[in-house]
Amino acid sequence: MKNLFILLVIVLFFSACTLKKVSNKHGIPFLEKKQSKLIVKKSNKNDILSILGPPSTKSDFGDDIWIYVERTKTKGRILSFGSEKILKNNVLILEINEKGILQEKIFKDLNHMNKLTFNKYSTNNMNKKNTFVYDFLTSLRHKINDPLGKRRSVNQQ
Repeated sequence: MKNLFILLVIVLFFSACTLKKVSNKHGIPFLEKKQSKLIVKKSNKNDILSILGPPSTKSDFGDDIWIYVERTKTKGRILSFGSEKILKNNVLILEINEKGILQEKIFKDLNHMNKLTFNKYSTNNMNKKNTFVYDFLTSLRHKINDPLGKRRSVNQQ
């Protein structure tokens, strides 16, 4: 019985005393459920503010565009060295016309995220002059033109 108790304490110690995953939440909670209450061409700004609250981002190019974000991240497995895993990534884009009525509603979730691949090749800068040889020859030229350093002291006064 004593060995079982010690084993239980050790297991709890190594599991960090919790079985739930720790998650970081950002933005509007339950965005998917809340956005379903908004009706295109019937809801107005006041309805949107009462249901969702203030937007994460606003844009004023012609029509108002309000953007709401919900994001939930958690730590990955031990084998992935604690890298973060995205559980939820919901984005709601609302377009509001000049009368304050909801004109268009676009909802995107984690399945709509683009998988970006980056090119492993890079372009070298051809105009880069500050190489070791260039710096060495420049300092050598300054020493040949002014061996005692008198020009620098005259120019500074």
